[in-house]
Amino acid sequence: MIDRDALQAAVGSGLVTEAQAAGLLSLANARATALDQARSGEEPFELFKGFNEVFIVVGLAILTFGWMAIWALVAGTSGDFRTTWLIAGVATAGIIVLLSEYFIRRRRMVAPAIALACGWTATAFGFWSLAFNSITVFHGLKVPESILPLALTTVTIGLFWWRFRVPFAMALMAGTAFICLMFTLVATSGQQAGFAEMFLLSASGPFAWGTLLFGLFLFAVAMWFDMSDPHRVTLRSVNGFWLHVIAAPAIVNTIALTLISAGGAVALVVLSVFLLAIAFVAVVIDRRSFLISAVGYLVALLSTFAEGWQVAASIFLLGAGLVGLGAGWQAVRRRLMGVVPDPLRDCLPPSH
Repeated sequence: MIDRDALQAAVGSGLVTEAQAAGLLSLANARATALDQARSGEEPFELFKGFNEVFIVVGLAILTFGWMAIWALVAGTSGDFRTTWLIAGVATAGIIVLLSEYFIRRRRMVAPAIALACGWTATAFGFWSLAFNSITVFHGLKVPESILPLALTTVTIGLFWWRFRVPFAMALMAGTAFICLMFTLVATSGQQAGFAEMFLLSASGPFAWGTLLFGLFLFAVAMWFDMSDPHRVTLRSVNGFWLHVIAAPAIVNTIALTLISAGGAVALVVLSVFLLAIAFVAVVIDRRSFLISAVGYLVALLSTFAEGWQVAASIFLLGAGLVGLGAGWQAVRRRLMGVVPDPLRDCLPPSH
């Protein structure tokens, strides 16, 4: 174990530079903090490291507003709206790359990384939409021309993630891929369907099964990241975190909406069993993000598509259950891990 005194001696002897020694100390402290969180049963989560990151994000937002205002004026005077904004898209992408090289790869900042990933996604979608004349995507769901821009946007976000390894980009990539999937299903089926009908298992068409299978696929990818880093000390587990946030609503949406639409006591019982199964999986894999995303989306569905005393009571019980489970998460998890087979248990976060 190399301590601070040993590093200072290494700097004095010229073996390492002062900057390298500081970097090693920072890495060691970060790993120690992550290991302490894993031992205490906490799920690592970080949106920003300090207020300076918030300060920079505010600056980036103002910079974006001014930048877009300049290009809006240029587009208004040029007479060629489409070409001007395509050039603006390329210029914006270049600036985002330069800022990302500094704030993400060099400074390792969290909040600016999220902001830049969002900016990259918006720029990519706007550019590809204009390039393929599919900006009419905003006028309704059934716009086949938007499928290719959405697919290219997903690939473009993937390139951003590959270069800068921003975990939040995983959520953005999964979200655009999901929208692209739904547009594809709408275009290929030739059906006009409302939101509820698209996700009912009892309805005709591929929409419900498509979103359910997509959610299961995202869950599998998230578990691949999680099981490669069970102690959650690297960015792989953070990638898993954000994929769980997207996967849970996709899985819950179809089944929960089908049961809510069915109504009756039997459907309510089946929905309760389904939620218990979701909670069991979340506790075993030690992902509060998976459970809170699933329950939060379920509450939104109940508030939108159901009414009456049963809905109010269900939401109240869901809240009480989350509070109670959060208070005793580790104790519950230690008990449940006893039924998990040894090979799988070794790939999951430790329960002690």
